[in-house]
Parts: sequence; C-alpha cells; structure tokens
Amino acid sequence: MKVMVGMSVSKSVRRSIVINHATVRDRADMPTFVRLCAERGIETVSIWGDEIERVGEATALAALRTHGIAVSGYNRIGPFTDEGLARAPFELERAARFGADHVFLFTGGLAETEHDLGAARKRAEDRIAQLLEMARPVGIKLAIEPLHPMLVGDRTVIASLSHANNLCEALGSGIGVVVDVYHVWWDERLEAEILRAGQAGRLLGFHVNDWLVPTRHLLTDRGMMGDGIIDLASIDRMMRRAGFEGPVEVELFSTDWWARDPAEVLDIALSRCQRIFRSN
Repeated sequence: MKVMVGMSVSKSVRRSIVINHATVRDRADMPTFVRLCAERGIETVSIWGDEIERVGEATALAALRTHGIAVSGYNRIGPFTDEGLARAPFELERAARFGADHVFLFTGGLAETEHDLGAARKRAEDRIAQLLEMARPVGIKLAIEPLHPMLVGDRTVIASLSHANNLCEALGSGIGVVVDVYHVWWDERLEAEILRAGQAGRLLGFHVNDWLVPTRHLLTDRGMMGDGIIDLASIDRMMRRAGFEGPVEVELFSTDWWARDPAEVLDIALSRCQRIFRSN
C-alpha cells in the first residue's frame, strides 16, 4: 500500500532525512528524483556524478534550484586508478558547484594480481592525503566510508571505522567518516569508534538500510530499513550519543527495490524512518 507521506510523516521527520539517488536511480533520472523528493518534503539529497552526466550539469542544477533542494554528499572520487585520480580535481570542483557538504572516496580494491593488502592500504592512504591537499582549497570535506570486509578484494581497502578514524587522525582537518549500517553493523568496536569519531567532530553522515538473511548479492541486495537483522535504533542512539545531529540518509542498493515504482520506494522509506529513528 502506498504511504500518504504528506499526511502520515511529520514535517520535522522529513527534514531529518536525506535520500541518496542510488535508492531509485534505475527508474528515476536526476530531475525526476529531485522532483519526487521535493513532493515529499525532502530538503536534502545525495547525488552521483554519473547521474549528473546522464542529464547534463545545467539540467541537474536547474532541478535542484527549482525545487530548493540542497546537496549533502557527492559520489564520488575513485576508484584510485590513474584514470580515477586524474578526474579528482574535476569531481571536487563539480561537487563545489553543486554545493555538496562532502565528497565520498572510493579506493577500489586490490590491483590485478596483487596480494599485498598492506601495500594496497598504504598506497590508498597516501593518495587520500594527496586528495585532501586538493580538497582543502576548494572547501569540500572528504568522506571515508568503510565498506564491509567482504568487499576488500574489489571495492575498498578501508573496511573498518577503526582504520578510517586512524587515518583521519593522521591527516587532520577536512576529512571525516560516514557510518553506513550495512557495512559496519557487525563490528564489536562500533560504539567506541562512533564515539571516537563524534568526539573529534568527524561524523559526516549516517547511511541507513538493512542486512537481509540470506543476502543474495553483497552489493545489490540491501534491505529496506526494518526488513533485516540490523539493530537500527541502537546504532541511531550510538550516533546521537556521539553528538551527531545530522539526518539519516537512506541509501539502498537493491535490484528488488530498483524494480519498483520510485515514488512507492520513497514513501515506504520515509514511513520506515519515522517508525525506527529518533523516537528512542
């Protein structure tokens, strides 16, 4: 049943939610996505560079301005190949033109035939340090989002909040972490590391979804909030205790949800967020 958002979801709740375009990108281009969010009272979104390129920068900017929608996260810089890094200045400048708060870093996994994870991590850390020097003059924060350890081989070499916090401490200002429940819910150090990041003022975002059992695909089978096994309300409390006052950001990579009407997906996501978050 379609949720009547305007009637059932309070204005204050809608203002405390960000929608990531990835949640509905298969059936809603960027202008459509922005319009659907605006119709539901959503005031902030996270965007993707490849989706901007699909419609053109002028069209994408016009959609945001027409509906008065702000940008939280910009996806992304990376993977850290020669080609990906060569695009970094352009991605940073475009993120600034769109008024993004932070830009996500996507390191990529091990290089072809590589086995030395330590060397791959050191290489990524050095490249992040270089990117930070580029980002500071632009005024855009860099965001490290640790991914699930099972993605280390092909998508990231930063797979824990501990590693991300250590790196941020070493690099100083202008960089922080995004906590995505899908990737970190399992970590026995989760509460301590969230608090550590919060005390340092490094919590840039809080992404929500759910872990399904069984999970059919590590990348494209995330669950809608409340459909899986993650204790979402508990992690929300950890974030608030750590001083995070920002919104929850709905980010679903799911072939099942991508196949559904994007308006319905947004309505269900808003209803679930109202039920689960900030009321505990």
